[in-house]
Amino acid sequence: MADDSDLAITKAAARKAAFARRKGAHSEARAAAGVAHLLSVVTPYKGRPLSGYMPIRTEITPVPVMAAMAAHGPVGVPVISAQASALRFALWTPDCEMAEGAFGAAVPAKLEFIEPEVLIVPLLAFDRNGGRLGYGGGFYDRTLEGLRAKRPTLAIGYAYSAQEVDMVPLEPTDQRLDAIVTDEGVHWV
Repeated sequence: MADDSDLAITKAAARKAAFARRKGAHSEARAAAGVAHLLSVVTPYKGRPLSGYMPIRTEITPVPVMAAMAAHGPVGVPVISAQASALRFALWTPDCEMAEGAFGAAVPAKLEFIEPEVLIVPLLAFDRNGGRLGYGGGFYDRTLEGLRAKRPTLAIGYAYSAQEVDMVPLEPTDQRLDAIVTDEGVHWV
């Protein structure tokens, strides 16, 4: 279908531009500025299963927040089991042994799975309506759809403010974020 092809081309161009914006924004100082904002959003959920992620490339790191939350309840990181599948989340602690997972993201060497209720979600671009542009595999979309079918699930996009765009190109299967946290603040959708 021409519409699907046009959307794929639009998303590919948006990803390329988003990678460049994120690379330009990536810095330890900006990442540190985001920590307090992210903590303010996740702290009310202490004790509930939470997922973060191990940053790859120039993603903003949620690891300091994950470490703080691990003292209060289970924290997981995503594990890709197969293409076109939902993510699973392996229990993570600040001192657990890590191994290389899919796409170069570290995963715990010992896989013990949890099901998160609060997810810190990486992204390439976001908009103020909760639109999220990821890498194109659909892993978080399938995951959020499945989790939200079971119970209320909070999806928090975590990014540099420079990753904001006016409108993310979306398709019907794309899952929206509930909040976006950046180095400059918090935006609830």
